[in-house]
Amino acid sequence: MLTCALSAWDHSLPTTPTDRRKIPSCVKLNSNHFSSKRRHKELELGDVNKQKHGGRVDLKMKKLDSTKSLLIKSEQLLRIEDHDFAMRPGFGGSAIPVGIDVQVESVDSISEVNMDFTMTLYLRHYWQDDRLAFPSSNNKSRTFDARLVKKIWVPDVFFVHSKRSFIHDTTMENIMLRVFPDGNILYSVRITVTALCSMDFSSFPLDTQNCSLELESYAYNENDLMLYWQNGNDSLRTDEIVLSQFFVEDFQPSFGLAFYSSTGWYNRLYINFILRRHIFFFMLQTYFPTMLMVMLSWVSFWIDRRAVPARVSLGITTVLTMSTIITGVSSSMPQVSYVKAVDIYLWASFLFVFLSVIEYAAVNYFTTVEEMKKLKRAQIPASYDATQAMAFDGCFHDNDIDLTSFPEASSTPNTERNTQSRNSTVSAPTEGTRLRRRNPLKHNLSFIMSNSYMIDSYSRVLFPLAYLLFNIIYWSLYA
Repeated sequence: MLTCALSAWDHSLPTTPTDRRKIPSCVKLNSNHFSSKRRHKELELGDVNKQKHGGRVDLKMKKLDSTKSLLIKSEQLLRIEDHDFAMRPGFGGSAIPVGIDVQVESVDSISEVNMDFTMTLYLRHYWQDDRLAFPSSNNKSRTFDARLVKKIWVPDVFFVHSKRSFIHDTTMENIMLRVFPDGNILYSVRITVTALCSMDFSSFPLDTQNCSLELESYAYNENDLMLYWQNGNDSLRTDEIVLSQFFVEDFQPSFGLAFYSSTGWYNRLYINFILRRHIFFFMLQTYFPTMLMVMLSWVSFWIDRRAVPARVSLGITTVLTMSTIITGVSSSMPQVSYVKAVDIYLWASFLFVFLSVIEYAAVNYFTTVEEMKKLKRAQIPASYDATQAMAFDGCFHDNDIDLTSFPEASSTPNTERNTQSRNSTVSAPTEGTRLRRRNPLKHNLSFIMSNSYMIDSYSRVLFPLAYLLFNIIYWSLYA
């Protein structure tokens, strides 16, 4: 390896071309060595950058990121750093008008137990902020996402009586900000909100519910911010909404004022909609099974009154089934303090089923009493007269005693006088004597008790007629 003396560098370098050719070869070798070493170092740095960035050469030192430069240019164009966006536009002056436009995407669920509904909607705000005006040669707007929204002033609209709400964030936050050159702004958000709906279940399930979603500014009263519908009644648009238990009859926007004692009056916007319940589901799940249970209880009227196990088991089965239906309906409803239409129908039907069980209890009792009387009469000797028979069981049985077996008494003067005296007593009662009339109700009751099989005959007609009359009155009032 060649080396050069250090004294060779002490001389001044030649300036003429001829002198440059006289440069020692060792200097040339050293210069070539340094340049090759520099190139080798650059190649090593390039390899390291390729390993860090997956084979891409890092051009950060040569060219800035275009997205970052565009964002910086947009912030400079809108002069965001030059203003205090913690204050509303036109602070100290008149109220800033903010237009609202809503498009309902879907009504996700309606809960009777919690008395609320869940709705997904697009909420759009329109206002003007001169601080964001920018020069434009083609008068085109600029659109931004949620990252720029956090740096400017936006209306603080919230949902009154809301329980839960959130902004969708898949794959990014569903927020859009569009700024026009004259300072007009469109701010759109996709929100799902669960809000309270005060429902009246007095006609359930034949009811119609009126619900509303209310929008209001939280911090700014009517002196600072004025909410209004951007396009009047056309500001509320809906997609085709299909619900399992309800039919959405109408969506209607409205406007009002809300007063708070500590902060004053606030503008409030209403999204009103009417929900009419589908009755077919409840007809299949509640009304038809209830009707069948009532009709099934009537089958016992055609079963022989002496078939005690059959009639008792049928009556108990229908009563327990009605109890299960009532419990199932009550568990899916809120615990309200008033009577609902379905409660009236279920409890009236339960009463019919219960009366059918009571009817057989009465039939069985009267039949037992009648058989006991017949058994007692069968044990009376033939020598007993009618007076003794009456004393035996407390009833007079002149038809049940065979009088032909007794010899006809001969008429004597004494008996004739007795007969005449009895006839004269009956035909000519003395003054002050009362005639006791037979009670028809007691007579009919005694007749039914002695003919208990007729209770089933009457029940076969009276129960269906009474239930039919109840249904006519019920459906004419609530349908």
